[in-house]
Amino acid sequence: MTAQIINGKEIANRKKQEISVEVEQLKKSGVTPGLAVILVGDNQASKTYVRSKQKTCNDLGMHSVLIEYAESVSEDELLSKIAQLNGDDSIHGILVQLPLPAHISEMKVIETISPAKDVDGFHPINIGRMMIGQDTFISCTPYGILVLLKESGIELEGKHVVVVGRSNIVGKPVGQLMLNENATVTYCHSRTKDLEKITQSADIIIAAVGKSGFITKNHVKQGAVVIDVGINRNSEGKLCGDVSFEEVKEKAGHITPVPGGVGPMTITMLMYNTLKSARNSLSKLQRTNS
Repeated sequence: MTAQIINGKEIANRKKQEISVEVEQLKKSGVTPGLAVILVGDNQASKTYVRSKQKTCNDLGMHSVLIEYAESVSEDELLSKIAQLNGDDSIHGILVQLPLPAHISEMKVIETISPAKDVDGFHPINIGRMMIGQDTFISCTPYGILVLLKESGIELEGKHVVVVGRSNIVGKPVGQLMLNENATVTYCHSRTKDLEKITQSADIIIAAVGKSGFITKNHVKQGAVVIDVGINRNSEGKLCGDVSFEEVKEKAGHITPVPGGVGPMTITMLMYNTLKSARNSLSKLQRTNS
């Protein structure tokens, strides 16, 4: 029995249509959701991501601003630009494309973005709110994974979810989101002993290690759900995930492909967060004027 493919592209397109309808409604109230993206340096992968984010913004009827700096930009100049955007009412989301040059502190940049405009969900205040189950901006990739599972009708309550990887951007927050949904969560990482034994007990495996083909059929129990967050290139330069897709799909119940699985959801949830921020600012405006 071959696994059911979880089609991220299809689910993302459905969500984007919903977002587009809500954007039109907001515009009638005089608010156009606005996203500012800051790009530092000449990283080609970053440029590709940014172009894709801008195109999606425009397709959904949102307002997008791209601010580009040379790699030599000072930390102070970048931070003062963020502070200026924090005070700009036409901008609801601020995103600084990572990675940044070594002389700029990523943590300082993240902490300078107003939590109310932190549509990437990286600010410690928003991460703290997510930890205790409060309404907040959730990191886009973990949020996208949650939506993929829910839209595919996969039950989370009481399930054993094993997260392989513990990055601040995916591993840690996605495990917390699963816990918030009443799953039992195990985190595995580079120091975990007997990884196969742990992953074989998982109902759902979320692989976010950044190593091509790392999860094999030996890691997976029959019928498990396998979510592949990895974006790697194999020896032939072909895009692939952290999961050996061809062998694992013969054993899993559901699986995400790479590309076309988690990837499309990340940008979609960024758009959702920007819309949410714009809605929040309209509510605030209405409260102030009432």
